[in-house]
Amino acid sequence: MIEWYDFYIFGSLATIISTQFFPKENASIAFLATLATFAAGLIVRPFGALFFGRLGDLIGRKYTFMVTLLLMGGSTFLIGLIPKYETIGFWAPVIILILRLLQGLAIGGEYGGAATFVAEYSPVRKRGFWTSWIQITAITGFFISLAVILITKSIMKTTAWEDWGWRIPFLISIFMVGVSVYIRKNMAESPLFAKAKAEGKTAVNPLKESFGNKENLKVVLLALFGVTIGIGATAWASVFYVQHFLVKISFLEYDQVNKILMCGLLPGSVFMIVFGWLSDYTGRKPLMMLSLLLSVLCFRPIFEKIYQTTNLQHKTENTSAVTIDTKRALLSAAGADSLLTTSTQRFFTDGTVYKEVRKDILHAGRMQKPEIIKTIQINNTDKWVLIAMIFLLEVICSMSYGPLAAYLVEMFPLKIRYSSLPYPTI
Repeated sequence: MIEWYDFYIFGSLATIISTQFFPKENASIAFLATLATFAAGLIVRPFGALFFGRLGDLIGRKYTFMVTLLLMGGSTFLIGLIPKYETIGFWAPVIILILRLLQGLAIGGEYGGAATFVAEYSPVRKRGFWTSWIQITAITGFFISLAVILITKSIMKTTAWEDWGWRIPFLISIFMVGVSVYIRKNMAESPLFAKAKAEGKTAVNPLKESFGNKENLKVVLLALFGVTIGIGATAWASVFYVQHFLVKISFLEYDQVNKILMCGLLPGSVFMIVFGWLSDYTGRKPLMMLSLLLSVLCFRPIFEKIYQTTNLQHKTENTSAVTIDTKRALLSAAGADSLLTTSTQRFFTDGTVYKEVRKDILHAGRMQKPEIIKTIQINNTDKWVLIAMIFLLEVICSMSYGPLAAYLVEMFPLKIRYSSLPYPTI
């Protein structure tokens, strides 16, 4: 769970990170660069799974994902210490990228270790139930990242948050990592792996046995392209993409979006345990296939409902309640540059509030391209509609993601399980 918090906190703060570590001349390009840096961590995860998977099959599950925990936690803590772009220039995005790659490698190795460790401790007929607790930690980590952001923002002024307060969620992760290290240090090795190692039945060259064996390679490719890619698309759409959809497409206010996500995701994620338990009786494959089918049939209508719920064209404006506030400020002592800020608020009869902040900068006698920030605060009725839609997305995702760890573990023999296990794309 702590690793997922560390991994997700970067994406949850992508908007503000783009203003801190990238040039500010073009806000859209800076934001896209931030998302590309976030994606870089996703791309290297399979390499982390291979590298740490090999170690896990050679020296053990416990010590390998102890290393991945420290690598993840250390990278997250260091992100909170990096100076701004204005201070160190292009080194800021370079360092961010390096640390993000290390995070991707760490989380890539972490999942295989956790899944195999729990599965090898679990009774065969209860693997789906017990490994589903591994699955739910992804959502729990995301939930905690949103909660920490909301709490931190609420106890400080906006200017302080934007200047240095955003670093706090990164820095406090070091305390969470410390607790996790203590817990893992006192855990025993997987009994099945310990028995195999004592009997000399572990792999000598796990990667060669995994990918050099034609039959096993087929299973690896089947698990990767036939299982995890589809489930990963479902999971990212229902968990992470929906946040950016609400903020960037629907223009909902950031804090309100996070509260809506927390209310919809947490109860929906409980179904991961339900479906993990159910898979012990019905089998994993039927539930996973049904989940993917429902994703194809239902995700577009659900996202359409989300979009139309926030669409101002479907609302009636109270035109007599419009407020416009204009402020002018000098940006240089000589008065050559000036900033004109125009804040407009529009109110709708259902309680929705639309706010637009337009910033016009006059520089060297020329008017620059204006910066326009749009935000919408929806009413309580619409808020609960969005919560219900996100809940449905998460239930559909949980149907496949809950049984996934047990399904993947059971596809491979014990001695090359960690190395062969493909990393699910959430």
